[in-house]
Amino acid sequence: MKTVEVYFVRHGQTFFNRYNRMQGWSDSPLTEQGWQDAKVTGQRLANIPFTAAYSSDTTRAFNTANTIVHSNKSPGLTVKQLPEFREEFYGYFEGADSAQTWFQVLKPISKARNFHDFLMNHDISESKNAVKAADPFHDAEDHQDFWKRLDKGFNYLKTHSQDQDKILVVSHGTTIRSIVARYAPDMDITTSPSNGSVTKLTIKDSQISVDYYFNQIEKIIN
Repeated sequence: MKTVEVYFVRHGQTFFNRYNRMQGWSDSPLTEQGWQDAKVTGQRLANIPFTAAYSSDTTRAFNTANTIVHSNKSPGLTVKQLPEFREEFYGYFEGADSAQTWFQVLKPISKARNFHDFLMNHDISESKNAVKAADPFHDAEDHQDFWKRLDKGFNYLKTHSQDQDKILVVSHGTTIRSIVARYAPDMDITTSPSNGSVTKLTIKDSQISVDYYFNQIEKIIN
């Protein structure tokens, strides 16, 4: 039986995060706070002997991952980009105000006025389907599109790892929430993971479990 530990980190704060805008495949630079998020996370993960480091192919994730790797004590560690771990694609709504977008998108299927309240009574997969339905171009990813991509990413991790490997993956808030919702449905994902926070998964052969889902960068990682 092969056991692999995967540390999913949400990238540092970006300008779109700061301005509360929808940021899926669109990209904005890390803010000063975002670089600090990455540095603090790197310090907290410095003693974990990573055997591989990955990020999505967005600049915000790649820069965060490189900052974390710079602090890590594992020799020769470099970051490989995996587009499979990008954020959810919001299509027409990319770059739009988040509060307005979620109100518009969720209104046909829920009385919730924001994403947080929606997740209290709905599965996160329903939000993906709602975004695609509301997108006039239908470019946004629905639940099936999203997981077709993510499953390829997890298959890559499984086939490119050895027993007892520890892997870093820098990804995105809604992606991490969606992963936790699938593999640990009893965990509360109504609050987004903080920029720089760490969520740990364990892969045992084909089985995936969530060890913890952290919302606070201040949490100490062991």
